[in-house]
This record gives sequence, C-alpha cells and structure tokens, in this order.
Amino acid sequence: MIKVGLTGGIGTGKSYVSLIFKAFNIPVYNSDIEAKKLYYLNDVQLEMEAAFGKQVYLSTREINKEYLSKLIFKDKNALKKVNSIIHPRVKSHFSEWLNAYNKAPYIIKETAILFESGAYKQTDKNIVVTAPEKIRLQRVQKRDRISETLIKKKMANQMSQSELIKRSDFVIINDEKQALLPQINNIHQIFLNL
Repeated sequence: MIKVGLTGGIGTGKSYVSLIFKAFNIPVYNSDIEAKKLYYLNDVQLEMEAAFGKQVYLSTREINKEYLSKLIFKDKNALKKVNSIIHPRVKSHFSEWLNAYNKAPYIIKETAILFESGAYKQTDKNIVVTAPEKIRLQRVQKRDRISETLIKKKMANQMSQSELIKRSDFVIINDEKQALLPQINNIHQIFLNL
C-alpha cells in the first residue's frame, strides 16, 4: 500500500480535494480532525494544563481555542509545545489506522503541516494543493468569518507554497480556472498503476 501525504496552506482547498479522493474509494486520514479529538484525552489535558494553565480548557472540557490561538501567535515556543504533545499521538494513531486499510491500493494522509510536523516521514509520496493568495483569502474569510489580517498571520506561520511545491511529488492547482477532477484523476491513475 502506498501512503500519500496531502498538504496545502490555509484556503487552498485540500479538504475538498480529499473528498474527491474519498469519492474514488480511497481511504483518507484527516490529521487535523484526529488531532482535535486527542485534546479530550485525560493525559493530553493534564499535559496541556501543565504547560499552559487550567484556562487552556473551558468548563466543558473543550479546548479554549481563543486562548490557545493567542498564546501560539505570541509565542512560537507555545506552538512547539502543543506540537510536542499532540503530534506523537497523531503519528501513533495514524499507524494504527493504517492496519484497517492495508488492502487499499493507496491511502491519503491529509495534514496542513505535513513537512513541518515530520509527518512526511510516514508517507511514500506527497501532493500539495495550491491556490493564489487572493482566492485563499476569499475562501477563508467566507468559511471562518475572520479578518484578512488574521488570515495573513496564519499564512505567514505556514510553509510557503513554493517550498511545499519543492518538497512534493505532485501539485494540484486549485485556482478556479483549471479543472480539479482531471488533475486528481491523473494522480489517482498513477497510484493505481504503481
């Protein structure tokens, strides 16, 4: 089975691309969704509270996203600490998840920080989804209803598209001009024939 990483900056449409791979009956592991589930584990909660204080969780045991976001934007070490708590667990969970799909011709591991987190070490090939900055800004503003300034800060914290392209084996251009389906189907056929 081929393990394929799928990444792209905020607003590029990688989750939409994942849905198309799912429509081709390809298993997709969404690292961001799985990571969010981990915040509810007791040992994770204890580590997070030890690192950032009890206010990192709301009374409902949900992560206090607003508080944590402010910490991370102010202090890169805070982001490193969160990653050191969450990423080893995501890596381990992904390894377990793979066992259920060992008959698939290939799987997709979708993650926003494929290279930054070291997740690419668990993949054989990598795909990056790209889009022009203007389109990415519009998509995220519509989806998240946040300011352009905040989106640009998030973009600045991510690896550049040019660097992602250099590190990836395949590029999917999601610029609303080039059709997505033929690009994805082409990659799909390549993996089926490897």
